[in-house]
Amino acid sequence: MLQVPGIETPPVLLRWLQGGLQPLLVPPEVFGCLRAKDVSCEQFQLLVAALDGIYSQLSVQEQRNLYSGIKHFLTQHGPSQSCHSPNSTAWFRDFLGSFLEHATVEDLQLFGDEATLQKFARDPVNMEMVGNLTLLRETAQYYTLLLTSAPAFPLASLPDRLLCHLSPGAVANLSREEALGVAQRLGRSCPWSRGMPGASLAPQELQVASSLLRNLEDFSPAVLAALGQAALGLSVSTIQENIPEEHLEAALPALGRVQGWRDEQARAVVNKLLQSGYQILDGQSLAELGTLVGGLNSSTLWSLSPELVLEAIQLPAFAQHVDALPRALRRILVEKVSSRVGDPSELVRLIPSALASSIPKSLLVFGEEMPNVEDLNNKPWTREQAAMFFGDVVRAEPDFSRLSQSVLQGFTCAAASAVRAERFQELARVMRKKRVRLGQDQLSCLLRMVTLHGIPQDWDTYPQDLLLFLSPSDYAGNCSQFFINVGKANEDVLPREAPQRQQLLLEALECLGISGTQINQTSAEILGWLVCELDGDYIRSSGGTLLKDLSQCGSFLPEQEEAIRDVLSSGNTTFGPPSAWSAFTLSELSGLIPVLGPSILQQIPKKAVTTWLRNFAWDSHLSRQELATVIGDLVPRRHKRAEGCPPELEITKKMLDNELMPTEYIPEELLRVCLQNISQENHLYLENDLSKILNYPFSNPQLAMLKDYLHERYPNGYPEKVLSGMGPLLPLLSPEEISTWKMSSADTLAAFLRTEPQPSDPLASAAIKRYLELGNALNATALDAIGTKYVCLLNATDLRAIHPSSLKLASLNPSACSQETKNILYQKAKEAFSDQHHLPAYYELILPYLGGAPAADLKVLSKDDVNMNMSTFVNLRRDSLMLLTPVEVQGLLGVHLPELARWQSRAPVRDWVALQTQPELDKLHIGLTGGVQEGYINLVTPKFPASSAPLGTVAMVFHLLPALLLSFLTVSILS
Repeated sequence: MLQVPGIETPPVLLRWLQGGLQPLLVPPEVFGCLRAKDVSCEQFQLLVAALDGIYSQLSVQEQRNLYSGIKHFLTQHGPSQSCHSPNSTAWFRDFLGSFLEHATVEDLQLFGDEATLQKFARDPVNMEMVGNLTLLRETAQYYTLLLTSAPAFPLASLPDRLLCHLSPGAVANLSREEALGVAQRLGRSCPWSRGMPGASLAPQELQVASSLLRNLEDFSPAVLAALGQAALGLSVSTIQENIPEEHLEAALPALGRVQGWRDEQARAVVNKLLQSGYQILDGQSLAELGTLVGGLNSSTLWSLSPELVLEAIQLPAFAQHVDALPRALRRILVEKVSSRVGDPSELVRLIPSALASSIPKSLLVFGEEMPNVEDLNNKPWTREQAAMFFGDVVRAEPDFSRLSQSVLQGFTCAAASAVRAERFQELARVMRKKRVRLGQDQLSCLLRMVTLHGIPQDWDTYPQDLLLFLSPSDYAGNCSQFFINVGKANEDVLPREAPQRQQLLLEALECLGISGTQINQTSAEILGWLVCELDGDYIRSSGGTLLKDLSQCGSFLPEQEEAIRDVLSSGNTTFGPPSAWSAFTLSELSGLIPVLGPSILQQIPKKAVTTWLRNFAWDSHLSRQELATVIGDLVPRRHKRAEGCPPELEITKKMLDNELMPTEYIPEELLRVCLQNISQENHLYLENDLSKILNYPFSNPQLAMLKDYLHERYPNGYPEKVLSGMGPLLPLLSPEEISTWKMSSADTLAAFLRTEPQPSDPLASAAIKRYLELGNALNATALDAIGTKYVCLLNATDLRAIHPSSLKLASLNPSACSQETKNILYQKAKEAFSDQHHLPAYYELILPYLGGAPAADLKVLSKDDVNMNMSTFVNLRRDSLMLLTPVEVQGLLGVHLPELARWQSRAPVRDWVALQTQPELDKLHIGLTGGVQEGYINLVTPKFPASSAPLGTVAMVFHLLPALLLSFLTVSILS
């Protein structure tokens, strides 16, 4: 094979890989045959060089397979037989080439001892090649260590890609000039957006930055300005204790350009500046804070004049950084600006894009004024915001293609009257081209409007998500193509429990002719995300065929999880038994890792799991909790009690900067013991960097140790600076503990309620109660923080204390709350939006609160062509609904009226139908039955008072024959 003419050229080699060399892409042992055939190292080097020439044209899986074969050839007889040559140290280039991207640290150690690897690593040819490769994270760190562990290795010669993988030790003893030089290169070369949530540097990079800064004895303005992104390595303690205020102020222009300050760092800098006399006197002085603007607190922002804020947001230096502000502070800026701007058009024009999504929707009602389409197109709106002006825009815009995706997502059925029926198909096609994502109710309405005059035959020109509400029979193409397109639709439109999902699956199985429970790969590809709907029997019967598709699903039902574990445990898949898995296996199965459980995780080689955690875990979609579960499940259920903190596990700054710190403290008792011995300096470091450290994948038992430690430190309640980083500890807290906290401002409440994972209802209720107990008001900031998720926790007294002007600036939906809550908030909302009740957008404003509307208000609304959807209709106040006439219901539902027939056997529609006369129902022409026939008397007895409580009805219907009536009257007259 190696004698084939031209085999070293890419075209010939690719043809052979698809034919004669196909076996080389499967089991790595095939490469062992080359040894048996006496293939020399020189010949093998030619093969590797040829394969390297087509490396970029291979799939990742093909690259990995070939690398496994190359490794097998080089290591099957031990390192001494790995084709090492005394005449050349460019071994990595000669025998691995670009395939080095798939080598783990363990692999490198198979190729030679450390001294040999150091020689290879420092070879100029190898260094040049590595500078253009993307090595596995841990491998890059190891390669960098091989280079920098040599005495007097010049960091200036280190490739930029490896600079990002320096170890803290490599920069520990640099001179001041060398440290500043490395810091500047870090800022230019490293991907700063990578890393743990909430940080702009990966923990390894933060460790390096922190170590670099320890080489500096003073932090003059010139030094601070030269640090660039490495300034993120400044600890809060260093900022507070070691940097003079005047140096911070002098270096502010440079510090304000650093991207990715953590909240606690920004607060430390800004607080120190303000305490030293820094004054925000105009927009320019506010803008000078740059990226540090996130360190401002709400009281400081509220103290600024609207004119100052208005001046600042028009300065690009400020506008580009406001997205660093917490949501609560962005809302304050918007309120400041809106208090000085007379109309929505001016507000939209002046507000920078980073603040657009923070504008309360009530401030985006244009009324009689025509909005400027270009200004609206240039801003990123939320769906709720865009709904405020969608009707105004489409009514005035002759060319829908001029509208942005952001504006088009505001489509509402209430605005349907603004679009002529014949233009709906045009609107839908534009939405397809602009890839507009709509919600379930929006799509349901759009589908009804585009099919008013029949089913279109060109569904491929309409939004793909509409297919979720259709059947294959509605589609002009074949059913397989229909489901291929369904697989490309946004599955999140349909809730997991939605019956349409199962209906689509059943139709897909019928289309594909699948009568049993076994799914082949071709069918799985057609099913797409519908694979996620298959039950456990299908998963078991299909063996490993579905595993890669299932790994994309995100969540599973318990029976699906059990079936996945059964399939993987069997070992009868391409991945083999768990005991043979590698880090690459875990990478391919990353979406399934949360369901593996201890029984499987403890079979996987620990080295494989550790390698996966270091190289792949942070690039997966797994949450901190899921990673923590993995680490927790690795721990045997029985272990010895820790008797002391080993010296190597002492909690130092270096340990606190280690993203895999949780793996060092197994069992968790070790963490408790080591926390007891932590120094005051390291305690302050832990406290100031708590939000970063708690994002490490600690298991729940480990988190319990951290929580106990903090409780011992703060027996009378946590300080505010600790509260915003508490997220992972929330499941371990009690409402009683929260009742001692210093919840003294709306932005502190907001920071707590928006932590991830979000607090449970009892914890949120305790936090809100504590906030109110300390004399704080339910202003717009607090209401926005409470949001729909927690609004039902407010009691009647709290609700009545809300000022309508605050509610106007909030975005709540109390539809899941008690009837009393809905009634109170409806009246508040009605008052809040009273000046807008005559405008078309009023319906969108009042919509979330309609569950508390009295019948009189619904009757008025029925005359406004609102096209109310059925989910809103069936959740109206029951007593209000029962008082509506068929004509009024028709006015409310509009285009959704036909859906009423599907509800006629379910409450409350069934009860409403029973109160109407059948002739009146017949006038709706939708097939409703069950009304009162002519000649019947319907007597309704209320079970409950007719105030705000729901009415139960007991209908007693008597059919009185004309003869009986006549005899009754005769007897009455004669008597």
